[in-house]
Amino acid sequence: MQLHIISLGCTKNLVDSEVMLGKLTDYKLTSNLPQADVIIINTCGFVQSAKEESIATILEASVQRKEGALLVVSGCLSERYYDELKEQIPEIDIITGVGDYDKIEKMIASKQSLHSQKVFLANESHNRVIVNSNFHAYIKLSEGCNQKCSFCAIPSFKGRLHSRTIDSVIKELETLYTKGFRDFSFIAQDSSSFLRDQGQKEGLIQLIARIDSLHLPISARILYLYPSTTTHNLIESIANSKSFLPYFDMPLQHIADSMLKVMNRGANKQKHLELLEHMKQIPHSFIRTSFIIAHPGEEESEFRELCDFVESFGFDRVNIFEFSPQENTPSFSLPLISKKIANSRIKHIEKILKAQHKKHLQAMLGKKLEVIIEGKSQVSPYFYSARDRIWAREIDGEILINDAQNLDNLQEGAYLCQITQVKDGFVFGRVEN
Repeated sequence: MQLHIISLGCTKNLVDSEVMLGKLTDYKLTSNLPQADVIIINTCGFVQSAKEESIATILEASVQRKEGALLVVSGCLSERYYDELKEQIPEIDIITGVGDYDKIEKMIASKQSLHSQKVFLANESHNRVIVNSNFHAYIKLSEGCNQKCSFCAIPSFKGRLHSRTIDSVIKELETLYTKGFRDFSFIAQDSSSFLRDQGQKEGLIQLIARIDSLHLPISARILYLYPSTTTHNLIESIANSKSFLPYFDMPLQHIADSMLKVMNRGANKQKHLELLEHMKQIPHSFIRTSFIIAHPGEEESEFRELCDFVESFGFDRVNIFEFSPQENTPSFSLPLISKKIANSRIKHIEKILKAQHKKHLQAMLGKKLEVIIEGKSQVSPYFYSARDRIWAREIDGEILINDAQNLDNLQEGAYLCQITQVKDGFVFGRVEN
């Protein structure tokens, strides 16, 4: 029996997909969908573009599958629109939401759908099959979110914050380490709120200290810090850690106080600036953020304030999202900014970011870096794909390795690399092995 799985959306979704694979080890994985006996699509349903991608993927898989193959749909889209998908896409054989990933083998065996009124959170007891790397793994800290951002629907279908225990996280880390994993990304909807649901305001600081006490030769980074729950003590804990890299991923969404209030972000411009300046003072820090453009109520002056801020601060990486109205959120009923204005604003800020990114890449030329090689590059089979050790996997960029003493024998892992060329947005390097 062969299995084909498609995991859409964020890395938190990927962890849940890996749990399902851990429950289906009797199946042989195939990258060829038409050969599969079971096809699982773990969907994303966060913004409109993600919904459209999920639906298109479901319909395409239904057309491509062989006769008798089971089509299974799980994840955020099916959690939010369970009844609608069941009614409007009858081609789906099994449909489940975000609460039953650990029961996937039972659903397939019985050909019955499940839709529990809960949210699944993987822990150390769940076997995961990590198929894309033998060196890097994601570790999920919590599910749900207690924040009340006006544009976000996640709490409506993922529920309130529910954290794992520190012991649970440590056990999973140790298990992954014994399997050979040496690079880790810790993830959640709001990582800086880890253990706040259990009355501990410094849960993430405690976790960092516990991991440091293990004295494991690993590299780690934390994704998705939230401004209102990120403290200067947390920044210092990351900066002083022996295990965690000074990687600061804090989605700001805007900088104008008036827009932060409309978005109900829980922190003002001054706090943002104080946190960012602290991060910037950390030696070798890497700062990533994201902004929502054309949120209802965004005036031209507020957009200009955002652009001026982005130009002056110089983030290492920035993601831009056009506002996407979500049902059951306060922003959903607000008057939309015209598509023409939204597109114009996105083009303007993308021009700023493109120029900054070009400078960042040019500044790498000639430098020696510790990089992580992840296998052959999709750009060309003649290149290996690597990333700066501090970069997060898949989102911060790629270094193309085309020079080494034994180029054909490079293995996944850490190497010393010299950047030899930066051209047309591509970065090339030579590794020492």
